[in-house]
Amino acid sequence: MSKPDVIHDEAARNKLTDTSGIERVPLTEDESKRICRKTDRTILVVLAWVYFLQILDKTVLGYGATFGLQTDTGLTGNEYSLVGSISPIAQLAWQPFSSYLIVKVPHRILMPALCLGWGIAQTCMAACHNFSTLMAARFFLGLFEAGCLPLFGVITSQWYRRAEQPIRIAAWYSTNGLATIVAAALSYGLAQIESDVLKSWQIIFLVVGLITVASAPVVYWRLDNDISTARFLTEAERAQGIERLRANQTGTGNTEFKISHVLEASLEPKTYLWIGMAMLLNIGASVTNIFGPLILSGLGYDKYRTTLLTMPFGALQFLIILLASYLAQTARLKGAIIAAFMLPVIAGLSILYAVARTKSVQSELLAGYYLLAFLFGGNPLIVTWIIGNTAGTTKKSVIMSLYNAASSAGNIIGPLLFNEKDKPSYHPGLRACLGIFSTLAAVVLLQWVNLWFLNKQQAQLRVRNGKRAEIVDHSMQTHYHEMQENNLEDASIDPVPVGDNAFQDLTDRENDEFVYIY
Repeated sequence: MSKPDVIHDEAARNKLTDTSGIERVPLTEDESKRICRKTDRTILVVLAWVYFLQILDKTVLGYGATFGLQTDTGLTGNEYSLVGSISPIAQLAWQPFSSYLIVKVPHRILMPALCLGWGIAQTCMAACHNFSTLMAARFFLGLFEAGCLPLFGVITSQWYRRAEQPIRIAAWYSTNGLATIVAAALSYGLAQIESDVLKSWQIIFLVVGLITVASAPVVYWRLDNDISTARFLTEAERAQGIERLRANQTGTGNTEFKISHVLEASLEPKTYLWIGMAMLLNIGASVTNIFGPLILSGLGYDKYRTTLLTMPFGALQFLIILLASYLAQTARLKGAIIAAFMLPVIAGLSILYAVARTKSVQSELLAGYYLLAFLFGGNPLIVTWIIGNTAGTTKKSVIMSLYNAASSAGNIIGPLLFNEKDKPSYHPGLRACLGIFSTLAAVVLLQWVNLWFLNKQQAQLRVRNGKRAEIVDHSMQTHYHEMQENNLEDASIDPVPVGDNAFQDLTDRENDEFVYIY
């Protein structure tokens, strides 16, 4: 049945149904805000807590090294680096399975299962007594953590408008900083416990692991699979919750794993630019996670002072992630902000590389180390950039898994750049990181140009399909606008209704109404 260009009858507008069978329903700005707030209180809280646990479990390895892990387990040479690298190796190997599971397994089942798995692995680290047992425990820790970040990106895209996504991603990703603070405080406090049975590092691993295990059933209780079955929304709010995501043009989820989406993702240059950005950035991130405490101890501080000095670094991470995401949401120029945030990182690495390790310049060296916190503003913006520019459930899952694989590759490479023989200055590793972050800034600018070019192609495709070249991207507007009111009442705005493709699980290249964001 053909649809009129202009719909004047209110009842007809409320009954308008797109080609995927999703009925358009009336929704006001106040109603959209109410649904968003309810989603924040339920879904976002779960995301923030579970991501906090993942980072906490990952970070305490560095504090274990500070409190005698290497000596007690007999690690020599680069064995500690390998223990740090095996977890991302497991993540890298598991990514193809993660992309499939994220599509096929309900999120309410998958997330607590992953949480329970890595919690058990972390708890088992307390029983490790040599290199091989540490490698085994860290391998399973990485395997269960492999699906965490891709899953979180997909969940965020399926519950929030594109304009709302940066600050929500920042909310859960910023727990990187909070986990660093808590890990330092916990490690400092738990290390004071005197025990004839357990070493300090064993107590640390045991406590954080059991906290994660205990959280798994709570996650299952609180989480919902999708908007259409959300228990915290009324029946009317579920329909409105779906409607408010129409402008995203990315759908609200699908359980069919589509090979065509995989092929499209594998043939696009932007996929490989995302991969390059993720790998380069996380080489630096792994340096601070695994070697941060060791770098600080190399500045001349004892193990207790080293632990406490990582707490301001965690606070900086938290603030910088929120600042970067706020600027991206306000200025809507994610690429420029990512590139700008890499400049302080380059400055910090330059200080650590150039300044001699003497007590007279400890404050300068500490300032250089703290400047590295700016790199943590990059990852949430890259995740926002990816999910905002990718449509189709399978394609989104695949690209987020590729992003995590690239992050894992960065986490593998990063620790290997810092060899035992180079301490305490680690000059070769710092020199390599300087080149890496300079390259990252260039890759970000390339992606920016690529997305601009793709939007030009989309405009040409719309013209060929009988639509206006330019359409209003309501998903990036601060206030919610009903698409039927803005695009159907005035034929001069857009003579063809916009939004009919929104829930058909089309990719961004298949949907001519998709608008790429910079």
